[in-house]
Amino acid sequence: MKILWFIPTHGDSRYLGTSKGARVANLDYFKQIAIAADSLGYEGVLIPTGRSCEDSWIVASSLIDATRRLKFLVALRPGLVAPAQSARMAATLDRLSGGRVLVNLVTGGDAEELAGDGQFLGHAERYEQSSEFIRIWREIIERSHSGEAFDFEGKHLQVKGAKLLYPPVSKPYPPIFFGGSSEPAHELAAEQVETYLTWGEPPAAVAAKVADVRARAARHGRQLKFGIRLHVIVRETEDEAWRAAAELVSELDEATVAAAQRKFAQMDSVGQRRMAELHRGKFNKANVREGLEISPNLWAGVGLVRGGAGTALVGSAQQVADRLKEYAELGLEYFVLSGYPHLDEAHRFAELVFPLLPLALQQKLPGQALTGPFGEVVANTYIPRVAQS
Repeated sequence: MKILWFIPTHGDSRYLGTSKGARVANLDYFKQIAIAADSLGYEGVLIPTGRSCEDSWIVASSLIDATRRLKFLVALRPGLVAPAQSARMAATLDRLSGGRVLVNLVTGGDAEELAGDGQFLGHAERYEQSSEFIRIWREIIERSHSGEAFDFEGKHLQVKGAKLLYPPVSKPYPPIFFGGSSEPAHELAAEQVETYLTWGEPPAAVAAKVADVRARAARHGRQLKFGIRLHVIVRETEDEAWRAAAELVSELDEATVAAAQRKFAQMDSVGQRRMAELHRGKFNKANVREGLEISPNLWAGVGLVRGGAGTALVGSAQQVADRLKEYAELGLEYFVLSGYPHLDEAHRFAELVFPLLPLALQQKLPGQALTGPFGEVVANTYIPRVAQS
């Protein structure tokens, strides 16, 4: 199991859908979260892309010196930058960070947003373009280790004599992650990427997606890794966790939820449609669990107003750890998590859940190498006792 956290470059708050409790999403705050994730032992951080976000590549580069081990899962949207230029950006970031780059290919599903960025392709054509883009990107970087040039002529993209003079540290290229729920997305993943990411659906639905992508990959003679993108609301008891979930949406009103759902309904993303089908816009402030707990401890409330990943694991530390292990048993290796607010919840999740995860993972965490005492020494003399589980 590899656990990653999230840099909220589109903003952060204690309450969804309101400015109340909001935090300034600036470089200092991003660094605080990155340093926390690095020192606590997270594998890496996801840095998102889109109109609502700061630029993912600039943010990632700004965090190199603030961190030591942390990997950067940097979102890359095909079509906004030429594949050759994007390959140079990825190789440079990988070189400067000492091989800490992971790439998250994001095709996009909001036609209005994409049009604003100069992208006017339909759903099927976007995946064609993405497939051509990532093939060029991979070949340019892979051939940089031997100094070869690359030619390609596709339906949407062409290069002639493309060459990268400064190869990355990662070989053959920084690993590529990709998520999507449509048939073209599954085929692209099976043919071209290293890790397929799903949003947080119930285990049976996730198992079906994994089986489909795995079978498609086998037909190409390939094997993939798998991961999941989830929010987490974890507390020492289940009751506390559900109270925290209720607090997270306590400032929401039905008008805000309805406006968000109208916008999501206009998108042509299959994954976004599947997220909406999990909650169907239901919102009951008096009982946030009703109709939104779609599987044990899996809550669809975040997706009422947040696009993309819209589900959270809610429960005690043991319950959340158990749910993560259930997903791991389906073949998932990467767990890309987040919580509101992100700095606080990075600490909370690590403190409560890391000790309950597989021993092999615990032994890799930086904190395991430290010696005591742990906690504040009492009266200049007494070392805090070890908590009994």
